[in-house]
Amino acid sequence: MLATMSVLSGAGKDMTVKSPDGQLTATLRNTQNTMLSISRNGQEVMTFTDIAVTANGKTYGNGRVAKVARRKGNETFSPVVPLKFSEIKSCYNEAVVRFDNGAGLVVRVMDNAVAYRWQLPSQAASADQLIVADERLMLAPAEGLMAHIQPCGSFNTSYEDAYRHLAVSEWKAQNGLATLPALFSATDGSDLQVLVGESDVTDYPHMFLRGSEAGIAAVFPPYPEVWEPRGDRGENITTEADYIACRENVSSEPAALLLPWRWAIVTDSRGLVEQTVPLQLSRRSLLDETSWIRPGKVSWEWWNGAVPYGPDVDFVAGNNYETYRYFIDFAAHYGIEYILLDEGWAQSTRDPFTEKPGLRLHDLIAYSKERGVGLLLWLPWLTVEQHFDLFARYAEWGVAGVKIDFMDHADQWMNGFYRRVAAEAARHKLLVDFHGSFSPAGLEHEYPNVISYEGVRGLEQMGGCRPENTTFLPFMRNAVGAADFTPGGMFNMQPDRYRSERPNSGAMGTRVFQMALYVVLESGVQMLADNPTLYYRNDDCTRFIASVPVTWDETRCLAAEAGSYVVVARRKADQWFVGAICDGQQEERTFSLPLDFLASGRVYTMTAYSDGLNANRQAMDYKRGSTTVTSDSTVDIHLARNGGWAAVIK
Repeated sequence: MLATMSVLSGAGKDMTVKSPDGQLTATLRNTQNTMLSISRNGQEVMTFTDIAVTANGKTYGNGRVAKVARRKGNETFSPVVPLKFSEIKSCYNEAVVRFDNGAGLVVRVMDNAVAYRWQLPSQAASADQLIVADERLMLAPAEGLMAHIQPCGSFNTSYEDAYRHLAVSEWKAQNGLATLPALFSATDGSDLQVLVGESDVTDYPHMFLRGSEAGIAAVFPPYPEVWEPRGDRGENITTEADYIACRENVSSEPAALLLPWRWAIVTDSRGLVEQTVPLQLSRRSLLDETSWIRPGKVSWEWWNGAVPYGPDVDFVAGNNYETYRYFIDFAAHYGIEYILLDEGWAQSTRDPFTEKPGLRLHDLIAYSKERGVGLLLWLPWLTVEQHFDLFARYAEWGVAGVKIDFMDHADQWMNGFYRRVAAEAARHKLLVDFHGSFSPAGLEHEYPNVISYEGVRGLEQMGGCRPENTTFLPFMRNAVGAADFTPGGMFNMQPDRYRSERPNSGAMGTRVFQMALYVVLESGVQMLADNPTLYYRNDDCTRFIASVPVTWDETRCLAAEAGSYVVVARRKADQWFVGAICDGQQEERTFSLPLDFLASGRVYTMTAYSDGLNANRQAMDYKRGSTTVTSDSTVDIHLARNGGWAAVIK
């Protein structure tokens, strides 16, 4: 429900909007520039300053406030791909601040977040065209907050760099560029967490942050007027426009005058894991029929080198028919929904229609259907752009979806490429998994066939994928949407003992750390990255991994400290799964977990996997046990350094 509550004069006055529970306040001050101050229980935590936009030669943001229209929102909806909850409740108070130049600033305050977006006047468009030269925003975090950021050397980034953790003053001094989201954490022990990001980025570039002496400023990649291919998967931008976005046919699409949401989630560590703010600020699905969208797990061959071995392997392994048939049989054996043919299946990465000799792609598609397993194909984005008819062809062949890689840009043109791919794939009922990609910002909810994104420092980074970085993902990258981390390594090593190389790929952290990631991390497709041979040899671990759903009805964060540890319980129907991971800052961690989230009056069987006594040195050491529990039970769990704990309760 969205009802107009009042229309007030706001000229010359501060304008405040409070959250429904009254704890969060946004105060709009319009002096020399527009600024939005965010306070929780009277304590200022973040200020957005210098809020402005220049469109078609006119700057909006420093005008006189003419009126303020207030309204309340209270709605419930069900996401097509529910990564946290199958039912989302969105309650907020909102004010549309109308300036005398016709521009509007929409300010929305929820119990755990403040968001704003520009609503440009129709006269901002010239000849039915809206050219945005720049959008301005400066962040002023409260004193005592530490910044956690993903740095990047330029706008050309795969969003896979390791996080950095530094004082805000240090970030400013270094003039460093960073991607979104960015996390600001209190250092006074209060567990105040402020996550900054964006939503509903449609026909617009994605935002970056740059530290400077003046502060932390929003910056945007310019529009690429001329670009040329670089190799089989890259681009060189040879001419950039002097604007960041150009929108056409504005008069026929009123939404074209709306710019993306800018938001700050204000909560604690547990709240970061449970929140759904980016989803609430995104548009709803454009697809009328979505029953064909089937999230699930994927057996993936690239990380393990596509070399199964053992007495049941009587063929030369590689990118060939026999190997992929073996992967299909493995997936069918454990009820895994898909297999992925990554780079190496095609005779040429530039040709999406001709498979490598001996691969027998059409026979594989037929066999995978017979075994109830879907088949996904990897492609570089440039090949997709040059062969946009491949979606229709793949649908005819019976392919289930595509993994598209190496975009590495976030300007308006590239954002449009994502949207064109999502729409065309949906028209032919194909799933899409974007790799080498920016962080999710709404497209995946409009086109829920966009089942996941990479843009995360995942297991493919081998020795660069360290637990101390992974433990930040639930509070940062995964907090804004699906992340294709590709977990599941069976060769497990502590970081100080790590030695690994494909095809004997290894993962840092304990065995149960890897298993718990399937509960902790969120993705509409969740990879099993390792070799079927190793999964067969570790059957009890594999059966647990295969049993973990990828969509959920309910999520509870039981314990958390951003970047150090997290314990998450998730429910699917009447089963609960619990996953816990931690970094290596302590030799061990212990938690007492009340199971009061279980239904009262019922008796459950809990099967749990925990780090073994020697997991601090031999990371593959684990133990498995079962016990009976009820909602009155409390479970004591122990995690080794870089360790984990995982359980199913049913």
